Amino acid sequence: MSEATTTDLYEVTMAMSYLREGMTGPATFSLFVRDLPPERGFLVAAGLESALDYLSGLRVGPEDVDAFASALHRPPRDLQPLLGLEFTGDVRAVPEGRIVLAGEPLLEVTAPLPQAQLVETYVLNQLSHQTAIASKAARCVLAAAGHPVVDFSLRRAHGPQAGFQAARLGAMAGFAGTSNVAAATALGIPAVGTMAHSYVEAFATEEEAFRAFARCHPGPVTLLVDTYDTEEGVRVAARVLRDLDRGPGSAVRLDSGDLGALAARARSVLDSVGLPEVRVIASGGLDEYAVDDLVRSGAPIDTYAVGTRVGVSADAPYLDSAYKMVENDGRPVMKLSSAKVTAPGPKQVFRRTAYADVIRLADEQSPGDGSPLLETVMRGGQRTGGRTTLDACRERLAADLAGLPPAARRIRNPVAPRATASEHLSALARRVRRHIDEQTSAPYARPASP
Repeated sequence: MSEATTTDLYEVTMAMSYLREGMTGPATFSLFVRDLPPERGFLVAAGLESALDYLSGLRVGPEDVDAFASALHRPPRDLQPLLGLEFTGDVRAVPEGRIVLAGEPLLEVTAPLPQAQLVETYVLNQLSHQTAIASKAARCVLAAAGHPVVDFSLRRAHGPQAGFQAARLGAMAGFAGTSNVAAATALGIPAVGTMAHSYVEAFATEEEAFRAFARCHPGPVTLLVDTYDTEEGVRVAARVLRDLDRGPGSAVRLDSGDLGALAARARSVLDSVGLPEVRVIASGGLDEYAVDDLVRSGAPIDTYAVGTRVGVSADAPYLDSAYKMVENDGRPVMKLSSAKVTAPGPKQVFRRTAYADVIRLADEQSPGDGSPLLETVMRGGQRTGGRTTLDACRERLAADLAGLPPAARRIRNPVAPRATASEHLSALARRVRRHIDEQTSAPYARPASP
């Protein structure tokens, strides 16, 4: 059984019906976020690489057909039209690391209708989750104001894959490292970590624990100092580091309590014994809000380790994302449901100064005062280029953040820029809406009188 079965059942039922009806013409679906979550001034496009991996490898095999048949309680022969289905379409998308706004398509798929429909769930899953996490991570980097941020999220992420993605997205946002060994190894990013409270508790005293740890790990070490009394733990760590001449590159980690006050005391103790080079690392339930408060208070913290709240985007764990058909076999379509109206036709987004973005129809002439965001990343079911690198994603994001209005960068009460629709797109929407209204309001034909 392949990833083709990682889909919602209704995608299968619709694709089957399209095939039986001979509806295999090209359809375009647009993936976008209707509204930003509260306390968000922007989103960071992410998840495209894993979506392209899925699309390029999609093929419905015999075991997949059996799984679909079982789910529908039908004999496998009824699902045979799906056998061998592959993705042969085109994809235009915003590259990972670019900033996007509400209503702007992150990705558009154009493919034979059954294919474009069947891939909806997986593609939505990848882009929605990863965009949410990448946006949270970027806000942490902004809040840290130049201090290093590292990822400690794996242990409470929503599964190993989500933990791997969080490490990658943190690195994209500018994190200095991750505790996730698999991600660090696969992605070529620094692995970071210290010790647990259980390690300290395993020894008779803190000092024994610290000295044993230092003996096992030559070079700089980071000692967790808040298992018992934090201030005393700092004094013990300072004594061990000074005795062993391990100051440069070493650190103490604070994981609980009033981190600002404790960091000030720790800094004072370390400086008083001649260890100004020993860093102070803070962890324990941190996210961009806590980091912002600590930085603004002037807390002498050198590195921030963020975990659970960032790895699951705790304050905004989902996006109001959608994957909607905008054109079918050359016919522009739109949805008119209350509060969920969509815009018809394939689109392009033009980024202008101060994020005065304009959403245009894909075939509209370039306005000349903006640069297009969506790029062709897949044609005929094949990637148009190689995999993007973390360095490239990181550079894109850094450049986009630099141009973002200060009000959108704020951690609290940000003001998000709003994209506008071009006149051609607005006119098409009016025409399609008028056509739909005419069709739905036409009187039903009465049967002939006997």
